[in-house]
Amino acid sequence: MKRRETGSPTRHHGVDVRLGASGWSGTRVADTLATEVPVALIYNGISHAVMMASPADLADFALGFSLSEGILAHPHECYDLTVHEESLGLAVHLEIATQRLVELKQRRRSLAGRTGCGLCGTESLEQAIQPIARVQAPPLSDSAIQRALTSLADHQPLQAATGASHGAAWCDTSGHIHLVREDVGRHNALDKLIGALSSDSRSEGGFVLVSSRASYEMVHKSASAGIGALVAVSAATTLAVELAQEAGLMLVGFARPGRHVIYHHPTPDDEGATAIVTG
Repeated sequence: MKRRETGSPTRHHGVDVRLGASGWSGTRVADTLATEVPVALIYNGISHAVMMASPADLADFALGFSLSEGILAHPHECYDLTVHEESLGLAVHLEIATQRLVELKQRRRSLAGRTGCGLCGTESLEQAIQPIARVQAPPLSDSAIQRALTSLADHQPLQAATGASHGAAWCDTSGHIHLVREDVGRHNALDKLIGALSSDSRSEGGFVLVSSRASYEMVHKSASAGIGALVAVSAATTLAVELAQEAGLMLVGFARPGRHVIYHHPTPDDEGATAIVTG
C-alpha cells in the first residue's frame, strides 16, 4: 500500500504585533501558522468526503477515518492508498474491497465538513447515532493519567510551533506516550492516530489522551478502534458519557496537572462511577 505524503503542516506568514505600555505600536514579524487545506477522500474513484485538515500523515488519516467511520472493517481491506496534490487541495485515493464499496454506496452518505466535522452531510437522525462497539477498559491508575498528561506537550511539535493544533496520543498503562498524531481538527488527530495504530502492536492494553473535549464522536471513534479508555483535557458531553457507559469504555475528562474527572469507570457489573481526583 503506497503512502506518499505531500504538503507542509506549517507556513510562515508576516504579521503585525501591536503592543506598548504608553500606546500601541506595530512591529512586523514572521509568524508560523498551521496549514489547513481541503482533503478529499476518494474510494475507488468515487469522492466520499471532503475534510479540512493538516496536510501531514494523510495516509494515517484516510485509513483511520475509513476504520472509525465503518467504511472498512480491517486495514487489509484497503489495497492501495495514494496522496495527490491538486489545484484546490489534496486528494487521497483509496482502493478498497468491492464489498466495502457496495456498502459505502448504500449508505448514501457524503460528508463536506469544516475542521474535523464528521456529521455534516448525515441524512437522518438514525445515521447520526450509530451503534457502538463494546470494548475492554484497561487497568488505569490516576498516576498513569497524570504522567501522560505531563509529557503531552513535549510530543506536540505542531502545537508548539503554531498554537493551533490538537494532539491525540497513544499511551501505555503506565502513562508513557508511544505515538502522537496532530491536526488542526481534533477528530482528524484521533483518526490519524487510529490509522497509525492499525498496524502497530502497541495498540493493545493502553489508552488515548486527546488535547480536546470528549465528544460523542471521540468516544465512538475510540470504541470503533477497540480502544478501552479515553482521556481528554477538557470536559465530556452527556452523549459521550452515555456512549462510554454503553461501550464499557473508561472516560476521563478535565485532565489537568494534579486533577482529573472520571466520568465513567467500568466496574465488574459495568456500572459507572464519577469521581474527582486531585494530586
